[in-house]
Amino acid sequence: MKTWWITIAAVVMLAAVPSAQWIKYPTPGIPRTADGKPNLAAPAPKLADGKPDLSGLWLTQGIYIGNIAKDLKADEVPFQPWSAELYKQRVANNGKDDPTGRCVVGGVPRSTAVPYPFKIQHATSGIVLILYEAVHSYRQIFTDGRPLPKDPNPQWFGYSVGHWEGETLVVESAGFNDNVWLDNSGHPAGENLRVTERFRRKDFGHASVEVTIDDPKTYTKPWTVTLPLIFQPDTEMIEYMCPENEKDYDRLVGKSPGK
Repeated sequence: MKTWWITIAAVVMLAAVPSAQWIKYPTPGIPRTADGKPNLAAPAPKLADGKPDLSGLWLTQGIYIGNIAKDLKADEVPFQPWSAELYKQRVANNGKDDPTGRCVVGGVPRSTAVPYPFKIQHATSGIVLILYEAVHSYRQIFTDGRPLPKDPNPQWFGYSVGHWEGETLVVESAGFNDNVWLDNSGHPAGENLRVTERFRRKDFGHASVEVTIDDPKTYTKPWTVTLPLIFQPDTEMIEYMCPENEKDYDRLVGKSPGK
């Protein structure tokens, strides 16, 4: 089995993947079967305006952090020639220069693909918050009608605005910095990146986020992946300390000599 995607970020983000814990305290207000178990097949909850309520603690099903495009065929990622070469170099070098090795956030959509839970919260009528256990980070998605900024200050998470299309929350993000890694293996993107996420909740326990990557400098056309999500009942996020006493980054050398 190839392990090239277990890169420097493995030290930071895959060193341990325990389930979040809160001594199995029952999540209040969720549907349950007759024996008291969470009923993940129950209907999806609704907000006061009738839109799906995406709130809750979620975890991406499947290991996408190593390769967010793992469900696609190799030729379905439309690299520009230079980005294809860069991606090959990052894979060959075991992702040695991955910025998350310095405990920065993974950005969008990488922070959703990690094997750590994240919490969606409809904070007010004009904002949706996403709290990530990994690196204790967060995003604000503004749903108050504002546009994306025309001259943004580049950020790891960029800027996010959202609107509803039927029962789908559509989130558009832009304003990223010029060193985006979409996953551990190093699918690249830069400051021209625009990410569109479509959040859908199938039932109480199952949702998905369809992610479209649009970066004309890096890819010849937009491309899309879908991350399946599953609700995490009767548990909570735990503390995540990335930089505390970190001594590994400077010891990572990339690919082994002679390989």
